Amino acid sequence: MWPPTAHNLWVGALVALPLLAPGLLRPLDFTTSAGTSGVTLLQTAVRQDEKFDPARLPRLLEELSRALREGAGPLVVGPETAVPLLPTQLEAVAPGWWQELSSTLAASGRTALLGVPLGSFEQGYTNSVVALGAGAAGYRYDKAHLVPFGEFIPTGFRWFTELMDIPLGDFNRGPLRAPSFAFDGQRLAPNICYEDLFGEELALRFVDARQAPTALVNLSNIAWFGDTIALPQHLIISRMRALEFQRPMLRATNTGATAIVDHRGRVSQALPFHRPGALVGRFDGRTGLTPYAWWASRLGLWPLVAGATLVCLWAAAGAAAARSRGCPPP
Repeated sequence: MWPPTAHNLWVGALVALPLLAPGLLRPLDFTTSAGTSGVTLLQTAVRQDEKFDPARLPRLLEELSRALREGAGPLVVGPETAVPLLPTQLEAVAPGWWQELSSTLAASGRTALLGVPLGSFEQGYTNSVVALGAGAAGYRYDKAHLVPFGEFIPTGFRWFTELMDIPLGDFNRGPLRAPSFAFDGQRLAPNICYEDLFGEELALRFVDARQAPTALVNLSNIAWFGDTIALPQHLIISRMRALEFQRPMLRATNTGATAIVDHRGRVSQALPFHRPGALVGRFDGRTGLTPYAWWASRLGLWPLVAGATLVCLWAAAGAAAARSRGCPPP
């Protein structure tokens, strides 16, 4: 073992600091309340092998429409691609479905955020979130961080998707600095599926503190993974983002975990996995920037990369110095 020199102690402290910092900073509030709002989060529990079955689609669409219309409170959020069809395809399967739902929500003064693919063969497709009903004003969010092969075709592999005839296999990317959806005095920032894994990308929406989101909204469908560790793991990812930005994370998913996570990263309410249901609750939106939101929105991950590089170089220099003095390696 290396002797406990001052150099080694400093290296150890620098390595431990990033690991200890979240725990040390957790008790501190860098944000203030922007007020509370009500929300209903839907968990549709549609099996992946049923999602695109033409024989089941009319029933699934009717159940979704009923859940959206009957959701309590002013805001209802449905999962990613809860509507699995393009609007033109939807009209052929369920004529008037979209217009009727929008009119019903608007007449009741309520709003829905819903996952749906948009676009055309000529313009390309997007994995999107749209707002319906009162105050919707044509809002949409297009997913920016796409999954290789599932949502975009890496360079040189187009022949594969054409050979396999994969539908909607090549989405267009949306902007990373997407606008929030204004609702009930809140600024809601949608993100789709595993986009909440990339905190440095979500941070780009926090450059202007005056327009920064007051809450994050995750719409997911990870039914592809079945009943595996992926479901609780994804909830943990969302909790980490909530803690980093001190923003609530509202999760509306197909099979789980549908939950309300507060700005401290704590799960205040959640639904059981793989069961259809509606989670009715309230969330406390937040304003202000955490240290992470401030530097990640401006510098990305470079401070961490630079810090880790310096620690490694310092440790290597210390090891070289120890060898020159005849000390054995660890």
